[in-house]
Amino acid sequence: MATASDVEKALRDRLQASDVTVLDTSGGCGASFEVAVVSDQFEGKKLLDRHKLVNAALAEEMKSIHALSIKKCWTPAQQADAQNR
Repeated sequence: MATASDVEKALRDRLQASDVTVLDTSGGCGASFEVAVVSDQFEGKKLLDRHKLVNAALAEEMKSIHALSIKKCWTPAQQADAQNR
């Protein structure tokens, strides 16, 4: 069973993510997560391709996850723009 820390570590390691937020929305059983990811690997990619990268990075963890909600897939520049608003 995946934990929020397992999901966070996988995203940080496999996408070289500079910022990752993971929320267990299953009440602690590890079946459902909401994620926001900031990575240079998203640069120049469409949203669908970014989501595919996140899903691929979590391929092993997805075997025990029922639902994954991807809230944000930003580049560092997009994150900086959002923080400056």
